[in-house]
Amino acid sequence: MKKHIIPLGKIMGIPVGLDYTWFLIFMLLTWTLATTYFPNEFKNWSTFEYWITGAATSIMLFVSVLLHELGHSILALHYKIRVKQITLFLFGGVAEITGEPPKASAEFWIAIAGPAVSFLLAAIFYLLELTLKNPVFVYALFEYLAYINFVLALFNLIPGFPLDGGRVFRAAVWGYTHDFKRATYVSVIVGRFIGFLFIFAGSLQMFGGDLSNGLWVAFIGWFLESAAMSQLQQQYLQDNLSGHTVYEAMTRDYAIVPEDTTIREVMDNHILGIGRRTLFVKKDDKIIGLLTLHRIKNIIQDKWASTLVTEVMIPETETEVVKTDYPLWDALKKMDKSGVNQLPVIEDGKIIGVLNRESIITYLRNAQEFISKGIFARRQR
Repeated sequence: MKKHIIPLGKIMGIPVGLDYTWFLIFMLLTWTLATTYFPNEFKNWSTFEYWITGAATSIMLFVSVLLHELGHSILALHYKIRVKQITLFLFGGVAEITGEPPKASAEFWIAIAGPAVSFLLAAIFYLLELTLKNPVFVYALFEYLAYINFVLALFNLIPGFPLDGGRVFRAAVWGYTHDFKRATYVSVIVGRFIGFLFIFAGSLQMFGGDLSNGLWVAFIGWFLESAAMSQLQQQYLQDNLSGHTVYEAMTRDYAIVPEDTTIREVMDNHILGIGRRTLFVKKDDKIIGLLTLHRIKNIIQDKWASTLVTEVMIPETETEVVKTDYPLWDALKKMDKSGVNQLPVIEDGKIIGVLNRESIITYLRNAQEFISKGIFARRQR
């Protein structure tokens, strides 16, 4: 997991983590409940009772969000799609599902599962609210959770990509047109439009004097529009990389250093010296590892001269590699799934180049330039 995520364990084999930004929203929500919502709804409590109920409600809300994301994850696993992890963060939670659904119906059921769980939780908490009137603190907690889960379900059903409703909408368009790419473009356009509507509505509220609520609505709109735009960019990448191979975008800008090389020598002769970012480590003419800038950054400068590359490198047995004829789009997805920025390229068992994000960007830039001049012919799959 990433360094800014605190691992909480696994549920059904899916890692669950807590992003540091969660603490910010937890404190803000607890403060709002303890100082505004509960005092307005329930009088004559002590300060301690307001705060302890607010904190308990905040925790249960995020448990609800976790169950919402588990709904998506369970259906994804049902369709043999890997779920990398579930993360609770500033905006609630997200299930990182690696890969697109195999068909429109799978997209629909995976997307609708989250809101369905939230509606179910709203019903359960509402029944508990009706049943348990005392103690009043428990009643207050169930009342709020019934309300907020219902609102969460409704909000997620807004047909703005990448909200659950946007994915349901994409599934409908995909099922009707039998064209996943067209469905994605249509749902993204609708998602951006809804995002702009939120921004416009929030701006009207702010100009009308309701600054705090208007700012929040506009912020939600900005988030939706940005997320939809991100999906559009991803689709653009897929369209332009599909049909091409790793060999077309790889770079031969790498070096091979002996196992007894120090980090100081690497920094002086390669990284700081000529701006090279990828190095392989050899022993007896055999490649034994990959040295990355990310690994080197973890070593304090005072220890560069005494640290050997073998202490920092990624061992060859743990290094992801791709062949020259590997699909370029699949290689980029492999980097995302593995959390790496570069992949060694092999041919006949030997390293002949490196594919990294910079080389892919350079390839796209050059391809677009040649396309604009009418001298670049795309290869079809």
